[in-house]
Amino acid sequence: MDGTTASGGVSAFLRRRGLMLAVIAGLVAGIVFWLTDQTTALAVTAYLVLGVVILTTAVGMVRDLLAGRWGLDVLAVIAMIATLAVGEYIAGLIIALMLTGGEALEDLAARRATRELDRLLSRAPSFAGRVDPESGEVESIALDEVAVGDTLLVRSSEILPVDGVLLSESATIDESSVTGEPIPTHFTEGDPLLSGTVNGTASFRMRATKAAADSNYASIVALVREAVDSRAPMVRLADRYAVGFTAVALLIAVLAWILSGDPVRFAEVLVVATPCPLLIAAPVAFMGGMSSAAKLNVIIKDGGVLEVLGRIRSAAFDKTGTLTEGRADVVDILPGARSEDEVLALAAAAEQYSVHVFAQPILDAAHARGLTLPEVTAADEVATNGVRATLADGTEVRVGKPSFIEEAVGPFDRPELEGGAAAVHVSVGKEHAGVLLLSDPLRPKAGETVRRLREAGVENVALVTGDVRSTAEAVAASVGITTVHAETTPQTKVEIVGGLQPRPVLMVGDGINDAPVLAAADVGIAMAGRGATVASESASAVITSNDIRRVADVAVVSRRTVSIALQSIWVGIIISVGLMLVASFGYLPAVVGALLQEVVDLVAIVFALRALGAHRGLARAKG
Repeated sequence: MDGTTASGGVSAFLRRRGLMLAVIAGLVAGIVFWLTDQTTALAVTAYLVLGVVILTTAVGMVRDLLAGRWGLDVLAVIAMIATLAVGEYIAGLIIALMLTGGEALEDLAARRATRELDRLLSRAPSFAGRVDPESGEVESIALDEVAVGDTLLVRSSEILPVDGVLLSESATIDESSVTGEPIPTHFTEGDPLLSGTVNGTASFRMRATKAAADSNYASIVALVREAVDSRAPMVRLADRYAVGFTAVALLIAVLAWILSGDPVRFAEVLVVATPCPLLIAAPVAFMGGMSSAAKLNVIIKDGGVLEVLGRIRSAAFDKTGTLTEGRADVVDILPGARSEDEVLALAAAAEQYSVHVFAQPILDAAHARGLTLPEVTAADEVATNGVRATLADGTEVRVGKPSFIEEAVGPFDRPELEGGAAAVHVSVGKEHAGVLLLSDPLRPKAGETVRRLREAGVENVALVTGDVRSTAEAVAASVGITTVHAETTPQTKVEIVGGLQPRPVLMVGDGINDAPVLAAADVGIAMAGRGATVASESASAVITSNDIRRVADVAVVSRRTVSIALQSIWVGIIISVGLMLVASFGYLPAVVGALLQEVVDLVAIVFALRALGAHRGLARAKG
């Protein structure tokens, strides 16, 4: 949201508040004139105040009509004109207060509903401590002054200002606000760090790898700003009720006038027909639903996403980084000259000295088995090939590519690999010790997510991936997906998802390579994980935790939100129609009807605010 938009929103708010205060002053004066029987003063006050409100409302109404939208304000304008025509000045002033005050109530409810979103904005870091490369002194600088390559000092409990790499030996960081992982994470020198996360108890140094505007947290803040500023299409759905609601209200009012022969009856009916409940209920419910999603680490960019998600009938998933973890893991060990445990222990001993992406998974696998690693006296990493280590007894261990191992042991048979798998060979001395097979593990809750989507009404679930068919089919079978599209390109993904039936279609991907198909789907959700994909402009929503269950959770939240919005709209309609029928028989004076309509407004708001709890009953992210 730029400064112009922000200032425009503030100006509009001030104008609305000023108009509401003017109406309050007019109503108070009108009541005084009414009690003191100053009829002329009352009429002049009513005409002045209502004239301004009618004119202001009519301008916006005409603007909507020119844009092809029939607004619900039409009834309010007719009702105010009718009260002036029949001399029900106090009732007219109450309608004006209801109309202008309703906007203020909507603002208040929306601020309450967006509290969870605003929390992200308020947490955005504003400064950084830069370390002078010559003197070593730390100076506080504005966030936008941080340049790539700067050395920064992050003190205890401070928010990391930009993305970077850890320079200190270690650090413990709370990533819960970004990834949803509740347990603080331990990092060692060279590990990548995300902006927006919170340092633990010890200060550390880091090197900036991105400017503030390009960092992870800035991307999240940008998404939140879009979410807060969006106007949900459900509001337009409420506007579409205006035609029918207006027709019914005018019909009842005209019949009451004709049958009674009293024009006052026309005004009394329209006083309780004012459509504030419809105007307020939908946007408040949708902002509440967006807040509920934010509590589950899902940032929704536009309220309209909730409406579409509530009707999803097909879903497509990418594989790598979506249904799978997007990282390597040891899935099998093929022993050669040594046993499985010996192969793993030898590999882990050497990989301690490697920065390769396969090093940590191998170490994790050895630790999981409780293996004791042989002592290494020397080690060096051979770029693009592997690691060469010397054990305490002088034996050389090699871990890496087949060609690197063959330099020490000569030619050997290489295992056939299924799609998506990778082989790490291990030698000890002149022997080929064995092979570690690594693959991308399935997310633990992927199958549960697919099942819950089907239970929520999704009829067609497909896997759309660029990986080879054998791997894709194995993953799909593991999570209960029967429709598989493998070895696809970005273009064919778009074509496949575009042809899925029934509509609407949800696409879930990693938000980088899947950007075109995320944009092509009716709703695109990006799995952000550690923040690599948060900046994707193509996704409709971003899951900032590593929990794939959030896909099903946000679908449930959307359905609940749409249901609450519709319930709130219909509650307002039913109560208003009931009051109109009572008024048509002359049992509801205009002033009383106007006061009762304020109660209807409050009832609609309370109903709509239930969307703040749309996430209740869903498990919090565990990482």
